[in-house]
This record gives sequence, C-alpha cells and structure tokens, in this order.
Amino acid sequence: MNMQHGGAGEEQHSGQSRFEVLFEDNHLLGIVKPVNIPVQEDATGDPDLLTLLKEDVKERYNKPGNVYMGLVHRLDRPVGGAMIFAKTSKAASRLSESVRTHAFRKVYLTVVHGKPSASQGRLVNTLLKDAKSNTVTIVRKGTPGGKEAILDYTVLGSAEGFSLLKIDLLTGRSHQIRVQLSGIGCPLFGDQKYGAAVNRPGQQIALWSSLVGFPHPVTKDDIELISLPPQTHPWSLWPQQLQKQAIR
Repeated sequence: MNMQHGGAGEEQHSGQSRFEVLFEDNHLLGIVKPVNIPVQEDATGDPDLLTLLKEDVKERYNKPGNVYMGLVHRLDRPVGGAMIFAKTSKAASRLSESVRTHAFRKVYLTVVHGKPSASQGRLVNTLLKDAKSNTVTIVRKGTPGGKEAILDYTVLGSAEGFSLLKIDLLTGRSHQIRVQLSGIGCPLFGDQKYGAAVNRPGQQIALWSSLVGFPHPVTKDDIELISLPPQTHPWSLWPQQLQKQAIR
C-alpha cells in the first residue's frame, strides 16, 4: 500500500515541509529526494539532504536541541525519488536489519541508450570502487575488494533509440545500476560518468527511485513509498500509467 502523509500517533506540527512527504509518523519520514542534492555531506560542501531534513523537522515541530535522522539507504547525488529515513535510533536499527535480510525492496525506473538483448534478465557482476576517482568498474570474481552486485531488469518499452527499464535492486552497491547497465552496452541517459560517449554534458541522469517497500519497524505494517519520475524528456516518451503499473 502507498502510505501518504502520516500515520497513527503522529506528532502535531505546524508548517509545511519543504520536501514532498510520502509518509511520516513518530518513527519514520519518507520523502521524494530532489535531484542533484547529496544525501550526506560531501567534499563539495553543498547543502546535504540529511542536514536539510533535520532542519526541516526541527522547524515544523519546534523541537529544541538536535534532531535525530537515521540514514538507512542511499541514492547517488544526481538521482531523485522515494527515500525513507528513521526518526529514532530504534527505527534505524530495525530498518537496517530489513535491508540486511532483504526484506527492504528497492525498485527503480531508468531510461537507457539502446535495448538489452533480452527483454528481462538478471545481471550478476563483481564491482570494485576506486574511492579517489569515485568510479566503479566491473572486475573478475575473486578480485580483492570486489563486491557482488545483483539486479533484475525488465524492458517496459523502447522509443527513439531508448528503452525504459524497471530495475529490482537486490544489492546496494555504489553506482551499481549505472555500471551494470553500461556493462551490457546500455548506458543510462544523461550519465556522464559511465556513458560519456553517448550523453551530452548537462543532461539529467534518467534514474529514479520509484518504490521503496519494507515492514514498518514498529507496527510491522507493509509500507510502500511510491514516486514517479518527472514527465520531462526522456521519461515522457512513455505514459505515466505504464510506469505506475510496472513498479507495483
């Protein structure tokens, strides 16, 4: 179920959040992450989502002192869409356990150049991250420092030399979707890092966190946060109804 704006035992607050809120109660805050904002503080020193959310909650609830906000999963800076944050350490711990036990579901929509050879499939690779250059490469299994990366994809449609894919992410490696799809010859639209040969500088990467699903850490209810990408090119090549139906 898609939970919207609040739940049982919700705190009283004044003022509207500066973010699009998908779910909120005393334990959790689910929002739509805007594109091009880092989730955590990085070397650029630009405002980061975690700090902005703490400030937002502090203002809306007139809270004194520091506000707790637990990071459970991440999205790359240029990527937007559904994200869940924990408002208590207990909720953060239980959500992290859901991630570890694969009870935490992450579904993405993406637009790629070309079309995978199979209409659906599973990609399994070993990825190695170079922290200095912040790039990830596919390496041989058994390579020291390499981590297994697994995703399932389904081609939802093709148009104008692009394909719309649904991605079920089964592991959460850095840049995973971008690297694995580039590895099969289908780099993401707008991805300068892993598709520089076919993308133009300034294009927005077409990768969107469309569904985040998990058991509520306290009530155990099944929660689903749903967010659809903006209806701009290249997303607008396919009807929003198709995108919505595909991610369920």
